Amino acid sequence: MPGPERDAAGKGVGDDGGRYEIRLSGAGGQGLILAATVLADAVMASGKEVLQTQSYGPEARGGASKAEIIVSDAEIDFPEVTAPDVTLCLSQEAFDGYAAETKPGGVVVYDQELVAPRPLEGVRLVGLPFSELAERELGKVVVANTIALGALLKVTGLIGADQVRDSLARLLPARFLELNLKALALGLAARERAASSS
Repeated sequence: MPGPERDAAGKGVGDDGGRYEIRLSGAGGQGLILAATVLADAVMASGKEVLQTQSYGPEARGGASKAEIIVSDAEIDFPEVTAPDVTLCLSQEAFDGYAAETKPGGVVVYDQELVAPRPLEGVRLVGLPFSELAERELGKVVVANTIALGALLKVTGLIGADQVRDSLARLLPARFLELNLKALALGLAARERAASSS
């Protein structure tokens, strides 16, 4: 299994052992629930305990949306995310509402085309152009969620890309699979390039 990216002090996300919390946040219609479902399915298939929850704003499309995943080596005894190790923000509203709840030593991953971040003490910020890549490379902004998922795999080291590819194949209709596999590869490559140049 790949390991998490390390900060300047050599600390990786989730290094405190046991429980690992992830929050995916953005606007309704950005595919956050699907991304969380795919990630949770892949982690569960790897043999870990997983709990996934989701909530929507007042409108299904355009309103606030978040999905949360708890991963643990042991039984999950508290079913709420309190301080995520990793927060994904695909809208400004999501960043403003959730980024500061990320635990010290954690990471906020955001869409640099849609979010103007502010510094957060003790939290690493990782911006990548998810929506731009989706539109430019694949002609479908709707797969920005899967591109972001690829980047999250690199940042967290939680599971390997093959496990997520398997989950995409299990969960998506066949007509959408190839597009999403390309999107996942784009996200993996984008984070790899950004990490090697920083």
